[in-house]
Amino acid sequence: MDDLIARTLVLVEALPYIKRFRGKTFVVKYGGHAMLTPELRSAFCQDIVLLDSVGINPVVVHGGGPQITELITKLGLKSSFVRGMRVTDEATMEAAEMVLQRLNKEIAALISHHGGRAVGLSGKDSELMIARQMRMAAKGEDGKLEQVDIGLVGEIETVNPGVLTTLRDAGFIPVIAPIGIGREGQTFNINADIAAGKIAGALRAEKLILLTDVDGVQGENAELISVLDAERAREMIASGAIGEGMIPKVECCIDALSAGVQSTHIIDGRLSHSVLLEIFTHRGIGTEVRRESTAE
Repeated sequence: MDDLIARTLVLVEALPYIKRFRGKTFVVKYGGHAMLTPELRSAFCQDIVLLDSVGINPVVVHGGGPQITELITKLGLKSSFVRGMRVTDEATMEAAEMVLQRLNKEIAALISHHGGRAVGLSGKDSELMIARQMRMAAKGEDGKLEQVDIGLVGEIETVNPGVLTTLRDAGFIPVIAPIGIGREGQTFNINADIAAGKIAGALRAEKLILLTDVDGVQGENAELISVLDAERAREMIASGAIGEGMIPKVECCIDALSAGVQSTHIIDGRLSHSVLLEIFTHRGIGTEVRRESTAE
């Protein structure tokens, strides 16, 4: 009986949010530990199906970093990173695409298993994500910035969201692997957070939600910051208060807000049903990054 009462209270709290967001688009980046256990995979897909069933339009962009690392290690390839970007030669790109395409179909199938209608695709389909080679600057041994060749890592030039709106209008949930295509037909490895942010901007999404492996953005005393406006986020990056691993995610949120996304969220994907807990409860569980400061 106590469990039934608790579920009823959660539903009552969720109703205003369901009404508010009906018909809106949410782009959800799925990755990290949320992909690594059957229980978390199932809970995530259930969340996506529930969003769809109450009239919200979810779009899923997924990563696959740990799985890619596992395969290229088995193949005897080296794995290295520059500022969080995987250095990608042709052999690594082939392995990454193989892994991402497999994961893409598995995620779409699991969403469908839980009652949704999901379609898997990559940024190469219908030229969804046109990319060029990313130019990366990093500090050399002398401490000066220098250009680093990180191979087939892509920087998104254009997102063509027509295929996504067509799928959504037909009642399908798009599941997107972060692989881009160059204007000359090259295949590029795209950071999943960046891909999700760009797609959210192109769709003018209501929300961008990034699942990660930490609680959210933390303050000086390691306390969770529940709400963070873009100006303060920039200040924290400049001061070093936001750590290096979190910087790309926060910058992704800021860029998405600038592109017209209404709000962005960084949440802990290690928690079961984290997407629903963030969206349908008053304080949420992670960090909401907003365009402007709003008193709670």
